[in-house]
Amino acid sequence: MTSQIENSKRIRSSEELGKLVQQIRRDQSLLQSDIAGLAGTGNRFIVDLERGKPTLQLQKVLDVLDLMGLEVIIQRKGSHHGRP
Repeated sequence: MTSQIENSKRIRSSEELGKLVQQIRRDQSLLQSDIAGLAGTGNRFIVDLERGKPTLQLQKVLDVLDLMGLEVIIQRKGSHHGRP
């Protein structure tokens, strides 16, 4: 299943973020241990991230997203530039 994300994806929960991270990791043919090693975190952190644990350290989450080629963009609700 190819699941490349579009230019942007709305995330409303830690569970949604975790599913997206898992999807992208699998698309990149990486194991959880690969991401953990590259990010300098424990494997448990990646497992918890993909499960949507809401209490993870934000900076570590941002570091993992950056490592995977993702970024977080904050914008006001309703300013989706033509998107529904």
